Amino acid sequence: MKTMKFYKSLKVKLWMTAVLAFSMTISSCEQFDLEEDPTQSLLAVVPYTNLAELDLAVTGIYGQLNKAAWMTTFYVNGWSGDDITTHRASNKADFREYDQRNVVQSNGRTAVNWRGVYSMVLAANTVLTNLEGVELTEKAAQDVLTGETYFLRGLMFYQMARVHGRIPLPLTIEVDPEIGLASQVDVYEQIERDLLQAESLLPNSTAVGAARPSKGSARSILARLYLDWAGFPVKDNSKYAAAAAMAKSVMDGGHGFALVDDMSTLYTIAGRTNTESVFSIVYCASCGLPNRKHGKLGLPSGAPTNGWQETFAEIRFYEDFPEGPRKDATYHDAMPLAADGSIIADASTPVVDSLPWTEFKDQQNPVFRKIVGPFEEGTWQGFQSDRNDYFMRYAEVLLIYAEASGEAGSAGADAWAALNAVRTRAGLPAVSEADGTIQDLAYQERKWELAGEYLRWNDLVRKEQVEAALGGTARDPRVSIGTVFDGDGNPTPTPLTEPSNPILGGLSTSNYFAPLPQSEVERLPNLGN
Repeated sequence: MKTMKFYKSLKVKLWMTAVLAFSMTISSCEQFDLEEDPTQSLLAVVPYTNLAELDLAVTGIYGQLNKAAWMTTFYVNGWSGDDITTHRASNKADFREYDQRNVVQSNGRTAVNWRGVYSMVLAANTVLTNLEGVELTEKAAQDVLTGETYFLRGLMFYQMARVHGRIPLPLTIEVDPEIGLASQVDVYEQIERDLLQAESLLPNSTAVGAARPSKGSARSILARLYLDWAGFPVKDNSKYAAAAAMAKSVMDGGHGFALVDDMSTLYTIAGRTNTESVFSIVYCASCGLPNRKHGKLGLPSGAPTNGWQETFAEIRFYEDFPEGPRKDATYHDAMPLAADGSIIADASTPVVDSLPWTEFKDQQNPVFRKIVGPFEEGTWQGFQSDRNDYFMRYAEVLLIYAEASGEAGSAGADAWAALNAVRTRAGLPAVSEADGTIQDLAYQERKWELAGEYLRWNDLVRKEQVEAALGGTARDPRVSIGTVFDGDGNPTPTPLTEPSNPILGGLSTSNYFAPLPQSEVERLPNLGN
């Protein structure tokens, strides 16, 4: 008889329930193959006695990841950047706090994000605890699943560090009630340890789309980590060389990553599985695991879209964006209309007119094609989809290599080629030393390439460019425009004298990281020290 142990911790019980729900639904998605009896997941096996038990537990961590990331709450920090804004009123107060850099400890999105991410950390810790001293017959498969567990835990610590800076680092099943905040260096070093351990155990490549991580996935996230480590707040310049070396190992590693030819296909249902994904969070609406960050959430309210007005593009950023296929892949500047005035919902309907963003009622902002999807796809009609999340794209790896090589003083022809590969796809001419330093050009290129992907704020922080991007005339007043209606109800867009979501908090380094949730500080008082 197998030795079983009930965990009395409520959080562990909740996690086990999540394993059951996830394993019962995800088996119908092609990214995972799970035939074992999921009822075993109601108990934690100590230690694991066969591969099926371990596989079921690791699959449960992916279920936790889906539930932590399925709404924009997971990326709430992204509203702090100069590329994304939200509605000026409505029920978007939590997003506006980040948009206005005025985040309070009671922010609901912060608390939900914290709970979701740390529940996933607890799930990973449970797996690693149950693996202690265990060597299964299928050692190679055990190593891969162990590597995935380290990868996912490191990823979640990293996700929290980018929002809060210093964070607690629980590494066991039972959270120490005296746990406090680790130093920023300790946080980075723990993430590094997890990702290096993952890199040593994972296969060199996985299926196209990277729903499961490979060595290349771990190396890519490490390259991003080292780039952050070299910037604010630690400013360890030696990490630029580490970032460049790690990015180059991805480029030369034969992991199967490559830029897609047409960037616009990345943000479609049909193109969601591709060579550019370094690691994807996979969703399956029909399995009960939908992605709820797209479609209506990126559209204005009222007819003809009845959008949820959550994620809009900032006007100044949009206006400054270089013209070309990348801008077309990033934004919709108008809504295509059919003869009856409705939005085009399929490719067979002729376009007879369009509604420009400057004539939207209620709030006028360009909308992200990356969020809404192509109108003819019809994703905009709902708020749930099968769209995947690119936790990281290969384009970012190329830009990290270019920037970090420049900062480290080692940029050669291959670094310039990496930068120009991204620019060429964007329809822009190649650049060289005559145009500036490669690190400055690569940093600028990230601004456009990654727009609307909830990453811009992190770049502003590490480069200490928050004041330059959000202060003074950098954001005011073209962040938004208002509307004046004539006697017949016809709208006339009018620039506002003040932005709709003005900066209310400080823009100095002391306000770069969001406060920890008050509920967590009350539960674990040392987090407040």
